Amino acid sequence: MNIPRTSFPRVVIIGGGFAGVALAKKLSKQELQVVLLDKHNYHTFQPLLYQVSTGGLEPDSIAYPIRKILKDFPNFLFRLALVEAIDTENNKVETNIGTLKFDYLVVASGSTTNFFGNAAIEAHSMTMKTIPQSLNLRSLILENFEDALLTQDLNERNALMNFVIVGGGPTGVELAGALAEIKKGILPKDYPDLDTRLAQIHVVQSGNCILKGMSAQASQKAEDFLEALGVNVWKNVRVTNYDGKTVTTNTDLTFETATVVWAAGVKGATIKGIDAEQFVTRGNRVLVNAFSQVKGFEHIFAIGDLACMTTEAFPNGLPMMAQPAIQQGEQLGDNLLRLVEGLPMEAFEYKDKGSMATIGRNKAVVDLKRYNFQGVFAWFVWMFIHLFFLIGFRNRMVVFVNWVYNYVRFDREARLIIRPFKKNHVE
Repeated sequence: MNIPRTSFPRVVIIGGGFAGVALAKKLSKQELQVVLLDKHNYHTFQPLLYQVSTGGLEPDSIAYPIRKILKDFPNFLFRLALVEAIDTENNKVETNIGTLKFDYLVVASGSTTNFFGNAAIEAHSMTMKTIPQSLNLRSLILENFEDALLTQDLNERNALMNFVIVGGGPTGVELAGALAEIKKGILPKDYPDLDTRLAQIHVVQSGNCILKGMSAQASQKAEDFLEALGVNVWKNVRVTNYDGKTVTTNTDLTFETATVVWAAGVKGATIKGIDAEQFVTRGNRVLVNAFSQVKGFEHIFAIGDLACMTTEAFPNGLPMMAQPAIQQGEQLGDNLLRLVEGLPMEAFEYKDKGSMATIGRNKAVVDLKRYNFQGVFAWFVWMFIHLFFLIGFRNRMVVFVNWVYNYVRFDREARLIIRPFKKNHVE
């Protein structure tokens, strides 16, 4: 890997997501050698991936080079690498570009889509966890309408314009709202010779409400917003199979569709070496204590989506969202400095700053600690918060200008099939 030797303790961070970047920022001006490993050379602002999928933003608006984030910090090194295993006995990380020893290891590899063991759904559905996956989905959505123009088969045309989103969490709800707005304001102009009124958008939720982690008021209002946009919300319905053409469920309900977006859950992206049964709990997450130490180790830590840190308020682990990841990264940075100096570490305490979701133009729901509100004001709050947490002045400006343009013109300019996607394509 060509990592220089130094007298400073070496901290290796696996993953350049919210948790990994927050930790690296905390440590990079200290007398430590910080090495960050990631299979991408950029940090992705995942909450806005759905806008890439629906043509609202280009991918470079929500991505930022990792090297640029930490370019002015001494003793910081980045390597583009795929981590293959962790040798816990010899304190080594094994990657596709070589092996690296560590004094302290922090695993912040995040999460991946959870198909709950259903191979057919995994093979035929679309996911939206990364920028490449979002671009694939964007291409497929646009290709479906191009193909719908060409077919003479009415059933095939309906299937091409039928979108099924499995999962009623923030990802599914926000994607459904964006698709509904495309159907209403953009498709009739782009495809005047196609009856786009036949396009259908379905959200299928296995539980009895959408946005389960939010208040009952927010959940109901979000459902009302979706239904007002023409989205079909199906509750207490569990998808059991999808063969590329037909979605079957645990009820008599079926869908003929060319596009299923799986947003029904995630699981920890564990790495060989800490993926054994004694380390992993529900949701394939790694068990950690209040100091983010992996069960059984004092010098190996896990933070972010991967880490299962249980509290009285969250007996199944902290939410797999950006805020817990950022807070864990910052706290662990302080604790590692204390550990190096021989001082006792401080237990992590999650400060819940609330949750929010947008359901299209002028429609959002926000739950704060003391206040819940919905509608236009919530939508502006949602916009401001997302702009604030984007990394880089250029990204904030580009996203802001795009949102203003889209709002005024009721348009989404990034309706581009840059790389055609076929369902047998594997990435």
